[in-house]
Amino acid sequence: MDNKARITAILKQVAKKDAPQNPDESLFDSGFLDSFALPDVVSELEREFKIQIPDSDLNPRKFETIARIESYVESRM
Repeated sequence: MDNKARITAILKQVAKKDAPQNPDESLFDSGFLDSFALPDVVSELEREFKIQIPDSDLNPRKFETIARIESYVESRM
């Protein structure tokens, strides 16, 4: 499973609905995620990819889209 598919699965698990098909669609503007769900997403990303995400990176803009999340995760691996 590629990173995008793994991220999409995490988003689906946390939000309890299917993730947007467009990897550049805003997860927050579309209402798919809100700031309260972000810590859950970050925890799952850390577990799945065995990375550490510092508190200083807990900015919704870093996790705005599936494409941004994928790029960020790959930069931490």
